[in-house]
Amino acid sequence: MPHFMFQSRYTTSSIKAMVDHPQDREAIARKTIEAVGGKLLSFHFAFGRDDVVLIFEAPDDVSAAAISLAAGAGGGLSGGALTKLMTIKEAMAAMTAAKKVSAAYTPPA
Repeated sequence: MPHFMFQSRYTTSSIKAMVDHPQDREAIARKTIEAVGGKLLSFHFAFGRDDVVLIFEAPDDVSAAAISLAAGAGGGLSGGALTKLMTIKEAMAAMTAAKKVSAAYTPPA
């Protein structure tokens, strides 16, 4: 299954709710991802621009987008990004393909 990274920020009201009533957000994320046949691989609270980073598997791009859209539609997040990830094997295949087609590419002049 393809891998994805979801990064997002909680709204101020969501942060207040979690401080007032600590809760296991990983369990909610796992349930959401499993609803489309995916698997949560890791869930992290983060310092910096984003508050939360998830790595998960999903059957396809549409399923991954559905997870992201459902999380965004809930109103507890403020912005975010969904990134499709490649394994090193996939990246090496892309490098091999790029080598084959690089003669066809010309940079802007």
